[in-house]
Amino acid sequence: MSKYLLNKFLFTVDRDPELVESYRQDPRATVARWEEEYANRILNCVTGESSTWLRLEDAEREALATHDYVTLFEMGAHPFLTLTLFIGLFERDHPPMGFQTEYARRLAHMSLPYPDIAT
Repeated sequence: MSKYLLNKFLFTVDRDPELVESYRQDPRATVARWEEEYANRILNCVTGESSTWLRLEDAEREALATHDYVTLFEMGAHPFLTLTLFIGLFERDHPPMGFQTEYARRLAHMSLPYPDIAT
């Protein structure tokens, strides 16, 4: 599993309003598009610089494609990256602080120590 690539997805999608909306409306297609177009780009680098070997694993791809932030958290995705992206996706569907409360409720089964978030 590549926590780096998982966190890179969360980071890059969260910073692009078009990708956020695309991910909200059609997550499976957005994950596939992101993996094809963005996964091998070097962060904060001029275009043209890229690698060729980074791929999401099936379990990561499925958790992203189904908006399964609990599984992402359990896999070691960074909690701040996960929370900020999913607030952007679902906050409008909840009352004030409603999504954050739902996020905490769904992750209540987790106890310290949390999954390792080191990449």
